[in-house]
Amino acid sequence: MKNPILIIIAKEPQVGTTKTRLSPPLKLSEAADLFEALLDDTIDLASSIEGIDLGVAVTPPESVAYFERKMPTGTILIPVTCVDIGDCLKRVFEELFQRGYAKVLAFNSDGPSLPKEYINRAVHFLEENDIVFGPSEDGGYYLVGLKELYPEIFSNIEWSTSQVLAQSLANAGKVNLRVALLPEWYDVDTASDVKRLMEEVDTLPANQLEHTRRFFEGLPPKLRSILVDVE
Repeated sequence: MKNPILIIIAKEPQVGTTKTRLSPPLKLSEAADLFEALLDDTIDLASSIEGIDLGVAVTPPESVAYFERKMPTGTILIPVTCVDIGDCLKRVFEELFQRGYAKVLAFNSDGPSLPKEYINRAVHFLEENDIVFGPSEDGGYYLVGLKELYPEIFSNIEWSTSQVLAQSLANAGKVNLRVALLPEWYDVDTASDVKRLMEEVDTLPANQLEHTRRFFEGLPPKLRSILVDVE
């Protein structure tokens, strides 16, 4: 039997289109660099979990070469063209179930300080449940895991709003799925999230979030001061 597979939902960092809500106080180039650091640390996190295969859903498809250079050997790359996040998730889950995977988990790329045990717990939850969500503090979710495709889960969702998880849970209820929830975590979308991550990095061992740590260490003192004062 195949291992479970963890798919990172990721885009290639691009100045001017990546993490633009962080500018200001970050420059657009700094926002893209921060996202690349978050992505690299997410890859390190996912790669460190034993007994799980690794994949990336690549949007746009022409970014495959970028991820081929970045990802560990053996990573499954799935180029995806989709109209929204739900369409992307449906396509990715469908392809991986067709490849014979019995447990598929999709994970965002901008919360790399997530405790590794949460991902292991998600795999365990799928033994007794049909679907597992990792709720985000903003009302979305950072992880979703399935052992069978239920396309209804990803339909009629107001993506990128505070209603995503509630609407997804309502969809799951309509088809009588057994649902498990992980502890909440946060994504890095705003300047206050960046401040929170800076503070968290200072409490972690030096070998964790190495890429994000280097990004923060390279910030100009004035910008660090601005971020420290963000409410």
